[in-house]
Amino acid sequence: MKKIAVIGDPRGWSSQRLVEAVARRTGFALLVDMAEARLDLTRGTVFFRGHDLSKLDGLIIKKIAPAYSPDILDRLEMLRFLYGRGLPVFSKPCSIIKLVDRLSCTVGLRLGDIPMPETTATESVAEAVAMVESYGKAVFKPLFSTKARGMTVIEAGPGAWTEVEVFKARGNQVMYIQKFVNHAGRDLGVTFLGGEYVATYARQGSEDSWNTTTRSGGKYAACEPGPEIIELARRAQALFDLDFTCVDVVETPDGPKVYEVSAFGGFRGLLEANDIDAAGLFVEHVLRKLA
Repeated sequence: MKKIAVIGDPRGWSSQRLVEAVARRTGFALLVDMAEARLDLTRGTVFFRGHDLSKLDGLIIKKIAPAYSPDILDRLEMLRFLYGRGLPVFSKPCSIIKLVDRLSCTVGLRLGDIPMPETTATESVAEAVAMVESYGKAVFKPLFSTKARGMTVIEAGPGAWTEVEVFKARGNQVMYIQKFVNHAGRDLGVTFLGGEYVATYARQGSEDSWNTTTRSGGKYAACEPGPEIIELARRAQALFDLDFTCVDVVETPDGPKVYEVSAFGGFRGLLEANDIDAAGLFVEHVLRKLA
């Protein structure tokens, strides 16, 4: 039987679910918390609680840390070293690295001609305020965050300058600014496994929040999007060569647009909205690849 470890969050529901799926198929269970891992460049491996990860048959990356931060990039570099030494890793660390930083993901999408909401990035407060005035209403997003954590909506007006300064002072030296999108109170998670379409779920927002995340009261619901949305999401995820991914799509009056491509999301949405066991599907995909 193959020995496959899961890189994940010990407290995370999706990480535990993936470990259990691996154990059911292989009889081996190991959840690696990268906070306890040690890269040994002399020996050419990474150790975790006495396990030499290079001796395993493969790794599945579900979660690098409980919250996004620049530290994730260094943890991914440790895994990239293992991948470079020949250990199969799903998805490839070099692919995930392009997605962790929101601006890096956006640059990749726009270079691939993927339609997105109007977006700008700057360190200048004056330039940021000018864009708020141009957009009328903008969402300021930290470069490293999920589920709308740290995001702020700023509207054009006399208070915009102060609000922008506050956002920047919270550690957002580079400000990522996106025009506020008018939509029908939902966005879509379009999922792919090995580049093939799996299913779509909707995040239906509550009336109490401007965003649709479950953290802000949003709910998962089944959704059957048209071929235009599926093809747009397919093009977006193909730019990053991931084994499992969820593409966040918003339906606007100007047509569907992509918010981002995620390397980690999708498990709970697929289960609650579509009754699809993404963990089991992912493990079967990995075992086929290893075979």
